[in-house]
This record gives sequence, structure tokens and C-alpha cells, in this order.
Amino acid sequence: MGHRPRRTVGDLDGGRPMRPTPSQTVGPFYGYALPFRGGGDLVPPGHPGAVSVHGYVYDGAGDPVPDALLEFWQADEAGNLDGRPGSMRRDDVDGSFAGRDGVTFTGFARVATDLGGHWTLRTVRPGGPPYIAVCVFARGLLHHLYTRVYLEDAGDALLTSLPADRRATLVAAPERDGVFRFDVRLQGEGETVFLDLG
Repeated sequence: MGHRPRRTVGDLDGGRPMRPTPSQTVGPFYGYALPFRGGGDLVPPGHPGAVSVHGYVYDGAGDPVPDALLEFWQADEAGNLDGRPGSMRRDDVDGSFAGRDGVTFTGFARVATDLGGHWTLRTVRPGGPPYIAVCVFARGLLHHLYTRVYLEDAGDALLTSLPADRRATLVAAPERDGVFRFDVRLQGEGETVFLDLG
């Protein structure tokens, strides 16, 4: 093999000095490793009392975000926040993802949006205050965002502290029996209320 001359950054830009570039934003890379099979199914199909919550993630221009990731935490039907393990069980033999066991309620879900910006969660109504905590990861966000999905306006301290139009951004709309719609608007008109948990 012949000797190849060493190249410098200046060679790549025709010898002109390189200018600094803007900071890189987060993602979109969530679809490669973070979602897991059945990640939005806290309960199996046909589970008594199961509800579905679904919606879209929209950016400031009102366009759907096809590469967002949402994590959910919630209490079980009795209001317990035990946080039992089991959402991401591994097979003891080959280390592959084994899926949920279909019995243990972990209270944790992770869902990626599809190409149309849509996501779906199958769960139960949480006991106690009827909300599900949400963490949103999306392109352009250097820090993830926290919010809540209320399945009804229960009049808890957070909801009552907000003006009616802002409170509405936290309450899922019932579509039919056991199905709720909740859209996340990252900014702009109707922006979802996000919580500062820091």
C-alpha cells in the first residue's frame, strides 16, 4: 500500500478556515434503542377496566412530531405507586427483551410516536388523583418536558391553580367509553402546560 498524505480539516473545506456551527439538538434517535415491544401496554388486551389514552405530539407550527418519545408513570387502580419491576424484563437465556409478564402492573410505559406523530397507551384509571405523569422527549428539546394527563377534571391543586383555558390542556377528552384523546402541543397556540420539577 502506498503512503496516503495526511488530511486536515482545512483540506476538507478547500483550505478556508472552518466556521463554528450551531449546537446540535437532541435526536431524532429514540427509535433505535429506547422503545420496547408492548411499551404502551400497561395492561393486556381485554383487561377488566382497561382504558386507552391516545393522541398526537405537535410542534410549534402545528405539525406532528414523528420521532418523539413519551414516558408515563402512574398509580394502579388502588392508588399504589409501588413501582414493581417488569416493564423491560430480559430473557435469562439470551438476554433479549422478554416483554411484560401480563400480570404485574408496573405503572411505567414508554411509547414512541409513529410517522404521523400519534401514540397510544393502554392502562387502567389511576386510583387517587386521576392523572398520569408524562415525560416528553423530542427533537429540538435540549431538556425533556414534564406534564400530566388527567382523565377528568378532578379539581386537584394543580388544576385549580390554572386558568380554564390552560387547565384544559391537561385534561384528556373522552371520545367514547374507555377511550380518551390527549394531544401534546410543544409550543404555540394551545401549548400544553409543562411542569418545572427541578
